[in-house]
Amino acid sequence: MVQAKDVLGMNARNQLYVPMNSPRAKSICKSKYATKLLLQNNNIPTAAIYGVLGTTEDIDDFDWHKLDKDFVIKPTNGHAGKGVTAFRRQHPDKEHWTDVIGETWSLDDIKLLCMDILSGQYSTHGSNHNVIIEERIPIHPKLLKYTYKGTPDVRVVVFNSVPVMAKLRLPTEESEGRANISQGAIMTGIDIATGITTYGVAHKREPIQYLPDSKLKLNGIKIPFWNDILKTAVRAARAAELVFTGVDLFIHKTKGPMVVELNAYPGLSIQTANRAGLRRRLERVQDLNVLSADHGVRIGQALFAESFADSIENKGELPIVDTGEPITLYGDGKKKIESKALINTGRYRSAIASNLAKELDLIDVDDLLWFQQVAGEGKRPVVELKFKLKNKTVETSVIVSKKLNRSPQKVEIGRKDLTGFVIRPQ
Repeated sequence: MVQAKDVLGMNARNQLYVPMNSPRAKSICKSKYATKLLLQNNNIPTAAIYGVLGTTEDIDDFDWHKLDKDFVIKPTNGHAGKGVTAFRRQHPDKEHWTDVIGETWSLDDIKLLCMDILSGQYSTHGSNHNVIIEERIPIHPKLLKYTYKGTPDVRVVVFNSVPVMAKLRLPTEESEGRANISQGAIMTGIDIATGITTYGVAHKREPIQYLPDSKLKLNGIKIPFWNDILKTAVRAARAAELVFTGVDLFIHKTKGPMVVELNAYPGLSIQTANRAGLRRRLERVQDLNVLSADHGVRIGQALFAESFADSIENKGELPIVDTGEPITLYGDGKKKIESKALINTGRYRSAIASNLAKELDLIDVDDLLWFQQVAGEGKRPVVELKFKLKNKTVETSVIVSKKLNRSPQKVEIGRKDLTGFVIRPQ
């Protein structure tokens, strides 16, 4: 159960975390065009820009006939999907286009939409009401059956270069093919470690198990390119020098993740979809020294893995373990050591003797995730470890303990890594 103190509210978000972003970083988030330029300059994948229109003359002079398929028209500083229209194809007469929900637009209709954008009808801040025309990213084939006509997207909340929470947004008939929760799209939480969806939510707070009018379960969906999505989100946040942000991404079937936009004020309903408090997660990573995007992703996956995903993937009978079990430990390169582990449900995170960790080459500088305060030992390093227990391979993060150097068992397996096992009482 999520405790109230772990939940991030709007006031806490605005007073504690948003101010960590510089005025320059926040200004980039307000402009889709500025965001595009930043991403392109940093070689971060994003949709191609076909044109930016700032005047009625620009609208008249733009070569509309070259847009034969898959393009989007949107305001450069819009909000909540207002004014965004995506088109699939051009008609043979080159004077009409079909949008993603099947409606036909004439060239005059499209120009009128652009004029409305220029007048500020769809913008919620600023006075620079430009039109941006960009590439439309088609729906990834693995997500096609879960979405209504529009392209689904993933939002990753990044804090201190660590991905701390994520959700998938699925366009519906109610949202008219837009991946916007305020307009009726559905969202699901995503397990940071595996990229598997967890809990479905409609209308920001209504729990649902199945896609509307179908028998498709919303949990257990494997998001394509998951590690690349997390790394791209962190790279984008770092490029914009955003300490706290929500990064929205589309998934191209061959190009992988492509950043749509950056948000300095990410919405808070993501907590409902993950059944977890965002404030608690932010506090856990606030003081960590994150060296790179890869490092941040490793930390996020180590800290915020969900047991839910393990239960989805588990097939067959659960293996039974005794309090002492032989395990195989894998180190850097091809190093492999057979050892004996204590199954210790009294601890949360597993631990390994420092001498054994050194033998496996696990405590080089590049391998350190973070340092954790341990009773009786002070601050101890946390590293990644892969081991096999009862024919099940586990990849996890473990504390490097000096105390275990004197113990007959050089490894202790904690509750975090015992999901999917049955422990035989002694």
